[in-house]
Formats: sequence, C-alpha cells, structure tokens
Amino acid sequence: MIVGIDLGTTNSLIGVMEAGFPILLAGTDGARLTPSVVHFPARGGPLVGAAALRMRAVEPGETVSSIKRFMGRRAGEEDGSGIAYRLAGRPGAPVRVSIRGREYSPEEISALILGDLKRRAEAVLETAVERAVITVPAYFNDAQRAATKSAGELAGLNVERILNEPTAAALAYGLERLGEKSRIAVYDFGGGTFDISILELSGGVFQVLSTNGDTRLGGDDIDRAILAHCRVPAADYRLREAAIEAKHRLSTEEEARIDLPFADGASSQVFSLTRAELERIALPTIERTRALCLRSLEDARLGPADLDAVILVGGQTRMPLIRRFVAELFGREPDVSRNPDEAVALGATIQAGILSGALRDVVLLDVTPLSLGIETFGGLMNVIIPRNTTIPAKAGEMFTNAMAGQQSARIRVLQGEREMARDNWELGSFDLPFEPAPKGQARVGVQFEIDASGILHVLARDVKTGAEKIVGMKSAVDVSDEAVEEMIASSVEHAFGDMSERVFTEARLKAEEMLPAVRAALERLGGEIEPASRESIATLMAEVESALATREVQRLKKAVAALDEGTQHLATLLVERAMEEALKRKGVT
Repeated sequence: MIVGIDLGTTNSLIGVMEAGFPILLAGTDGARLTPSVVHFPARGGPLVGAAALRMRAVEPGETVSSIKRFMGRRAGEEDGSGIAYRLAGRPGAPVRVSIRGREYSPEEISALILGDLKRRAEAVLETAVERAVITVPAYFNDAQRAATKSAGELAGLNVERILNEPTAAALAYGLERLGEKSRIAVYDFGGGTFDISILELSGGVFQVLSTNGDTRLGGDDIDRAILAHCRVPAADYRLREAAIEAKHRLSTEEEARIDLPFADGASSQVFSLTRAELERIALPTIERTRALCLRSLEDARLGPADLDAVILVGGQTRMPLIRRFVAELFGREPDVSRNPDEAVALGATIQAGILSGALRDVVLLDVTPLSLGIETFGGLMNVIIPRNTTIPAKAGEMFTNAMAGQQSARIRVLQGEREMARDNWELGSFDLPFEPAPKGQARVGVQFEIDASGILHVLARDVKTGAEKIVGMKSAVDVSDEAVEEMIASSVEHAFGDMSERVFTEARLKAEEMLPAVRAALERLGGEIEPASRESIATLMAEVESALATREVQRLKKAVAALDEGTQHLATLLVERAMEEALKRKGVT
C-alpha cells in the first residue's frame, strides 16, 4: 500500500486508493484537511493540526505554521515576516526554528505533520503505512525536494516519489480522459506558493511541457495586505484569524463584518470589509502571476487558444477575482469541478495507485525547470541536461584536462540559463583526482542523473583508472524565486550578448592555444622555414593578438581561422620531422 500526501503550506491531506478510487482520509474530528501547524506546549508532546491552530492565538511564539516556506532554505534567505516564532541559524547555514530553548529543523517540524497524517491513515486502515507519494510545488529546487523527502523519512515513511503539485492536480481532474494531444494549464495558487504548469496528454502519458512559479507567492501575501488595510498587527493572531476568516467568507458573500469583543481586554474592535475592497487589495498580488503564466505558455510554444482545459488548484482560487482573472488571461472559463483544496492530495493518491499497480492506464512524466551543467575551461557553462527535460533523466559527456600535468578536475555543478558559468547558480562542487597526463590526454566522464523526484546525482569517472565519485546534490545553494524569474528573463534579455561572449571566449581559448604552439613550431623548425613564410606567419599572429586586445569577436574568429590556415605547412613539417626521428631511433635509414 502506498499513500498520497499533500504537504501544504496551510493545510495537509492524506489519501489511499480503495477499490480503484482515491479516498481522502478524515481525522477523529471528521475533517480531511489538517492545518499544517505544530504547537510546542510547556509540558507534554507537540500538538499537530487543529489543536495546534487553536493555540496559535494564545501562544503564537511557540506555534509553528507555514514551515514549508523554510524547507531547504538557509538562514538569512527568508525575512521571517508574518510569523511569530523565532528563526535561528548562522547566515548561510540551514535555517532552524527556536522554540522554548530548543532548535528544530524545518524537516523535523514537517515530519511531525507527516507523522500525524501517517497515524491517521494507520488508524483508519488498521494496518502499518510505510510508503508514500508526497507533493511539492513544481518550482521547488533540489534542496527543497531533498528536504521534503528527508521529512518523510523522519516520519517513518519510504518516499516513493516527490510529485509536482500541478501535475498531481491534472490527475485529480480526470484529464487523462481527454482526447489525444490534449493540452492543459494548471493554475495552482496556494497559501504560500504559486505554480503554473502546461501539460500534454498523449497515449495515456502526462508530460509536463513547461512549468513556472514562485515559492514565495500565495494567499499569505493577500492575508498580509488585508491586515495592513485593516491596520491589524501581524503578531495579533486573534485579529489575524478573524481577518482571514472574513476573506474566506467574501468568496460567497458581498460583505463581511469582523467583530471581536474585548479584543485588547477592555474595548471591542469591529471591521467591515466588502468584496470590492478585498479585490482591490488582492489584485496586485494576483497580477504577479500573469508574467509567470505567459512565460510558461511561451516555454511550451503555445498560445492560450491551443489549450483544451484550464484547471484551478489551491484554496485561494475560490476567490471570484482569481476565476475572472484566469478566464481573461487564458481566454476560457476554468474548470472548477473539483474541490481546489483537495485536488493535489487526490492526484498524489492516484499517483500512489499507479506506483503500487492499482492503476495501470496512466503514466506520469515531469520535467526539470532549469538547465543543469558544469563549468568548463574558460568559465563557460556546458549544459548536460537542458531545461524542461522529461524526468527521470540521465545524460553525460566526456571532458579532458586543460593543462599538462594536471592531477585533478574540479567539477562545478551549475543550474541556470546563461552562457557563462559566473551568471548561473552553483549547486555544489567536488574534485576528481586522476593521473598526470599531457594536455588533452586525460579523460573524465561526467554523468548527471535526475531521479523521479527531481533530485540530482552527479557521477564523475577517470576513464583510465576507473576511479569515480558520486555526489547527491542535496545541499544546493538556495536562491529566491524572484532571482529564478530574473534569471530566465535576463537569459532572454542578454541572449545576444551572452552568445557573443561565449563565441569570443571559445575563439580566445583557441587563440591562446595556437599562439604558443606556433611559436614553438617556428623555433623547432628553425631554418626550414623561409623568411617570407616567417614574416607572413608573424603578420597573422600579430592580427590574432590585436583582435584579442580589442575583443572584437568576428575579427578574432577570422584571424584565428587565417592563422590556422596559414600554418598548415608547419604541421606537415612537424609530422615529417617526427617520423624521421622515429625511424632514426629504430635504426632505419
């Protein structure tokens, strides 16, 4: 048996396949949604779910919510806005949460939520639950996916698959029943994250054509805007919960009244919020999703008219404003036939059924959202797995030593879309030793493998000795989603400049290799080279050096090609001399 789990920023759910149908399991209170909240009381064990949520208004500093924001993050990368508990950790080290004098990792706190879901399933099913599919936002990077898997393992679960949330939602909506080559957009606006994915169905196979998103954009941003509008302190959780409840009511009502008797112990507070006011407050946040959606369509090489369906996921999409926004953006009414809070969990459960063999007619394929590669000589980015490659995936290339006598190679693993290594993000690095060899003689094979959960493993092997290293990129240097968006945009903006610099760098490397080689050949051949030929070669070399100095790309390429052509006879003479010397050593005249 494999269970499906939606580990959400605001709420979490667990489900299992029963008689061919995905069933979400309710707790003892009858609710399927479990608040993703953990409270640490002064005495006794942690409280999880609804009981913890009730304590947030009483002891907010000892109650942890929205922990998903900090999964795979490092201290200093999140400002901690909107939370009452204290973050800890040295800058650059993994972020931790400090509660009552003890520090917890986000994985440990998430494991408490997952453990509560696991116990729920075991109580309902009356059997041990040890295997799970857990969903994550599509734009979670390697470190965040690895942290989610680690949380599952801490909860006593063998995580069979880390599944993208929008992909899971497509299964929940039953889109596998659409016609061949159907294309679907999944607009997933949750409590703390936003994802947009474009999927295609073909032959029973769901393939993600493109994905985009922001792991720091969600309903929490709208909540903070409401609090600012009502002038409610973010740390006052009683007022905060009331304001959020009013937001929920405005999805079906035109006006909501927030009435808190004796809010500060003496006086009462009353607020009134209309749907029109809420929509004005929320619109700037929702508009931030527009560029992400358009970019995902562009990456998939599709227009809105090419889509067969648009589905909504996440409780925030109950807002009439969001439904109108999506209809205008994609030119069609979205499919709202499923509970947006439960769609991801249902999809995770269906995927669990696929993995366990309970369902056999659907195959699910995801993609990697950013290109992966290594730095090569000259500071270039050499892509090994391109962006939007279907996963699981495996690819590799052969590299050689850039300098004579080199005894090791530094493998710098990069993620990004720019031509130069310095403009991309370093996921990690390690050294592979090998036997010293003349320049270009050593052979190092580098292989990238992305597993079904989107986690990268890198293998580097010295072909001669067979010595190898395998490194899992589980401590990736995290970057903000704003930076992700900026990188993709800048890769387009700087495309011509980047390509020009790459071409210049490649030409420069060839020039810097040729110039000393030509000088060495002239010195070795001595009087065998006629003065006129020497003068011609010197002129060609001077042109290469001048082009290097001025950094003129086309001029350098032309000069290098001319020098290569003008020194062909040197290469012939060197080969002839080498053959003569070899024959002399063998005593042949």
